[in-house]
Amino acid sequence: MYRMTTQPRQESVCDYPRPPRLEAESRRLSVRVGFVVVAETTNGLRLLETSHPPVFYFPRSDVATEFIHPNPRRTICAWKGTATYWDLVVGTSILPGAAWSYENPLEPYQAMRGHLAFYPGRALCMVDEEAVRAQEGGFYGGWITSETTGPFKGSTGSSGW
Repeated sequence: MYRMTTQPRQESVCDYPRPPRLEAESRRLSVRVGFVVVAETTNGLRLLETSHPPVFYFPRSDVATEFIHPNPRRTICAWKGTATYWDLVVGTSILPGAAWSYENPLEPYQAMRGHLAFYPGRALCMVDEEAVRAQEGGFYGGWITSETTGPFKGSTGSSGW
């Protein structure tokens, strides 16, 4: 793995911790499908993990829950526990597994209970006024913004990191 040079106001994911760190996020986060706002908050959580762009979690109270429907998929994270996946259904748009949550997160990630994260490759995700780029690979749900530099896990050749 190589390290990219950061510019002022940028963070390198190489500096993010392992195990991951969870912190409060007060910037405006939003998720849209077409013209429909599915989630919007200034009370989010930001998860930082080595070699991953940040993942943002929305309090369920700031998510239009009528658009989320259970998906049978489950995965396990050694740090956070079992992830439950959700489909987004907005009008005729069905986005399978576009969101996930940790319904019973492990310590010290209990603050994630009652929060949802969204894949930016499946819906339009924004941090303030900036549209987010999706983390490569389809499995990880990191949000790449102009403030974040890689290299990012998920890209070709990163499976052994």
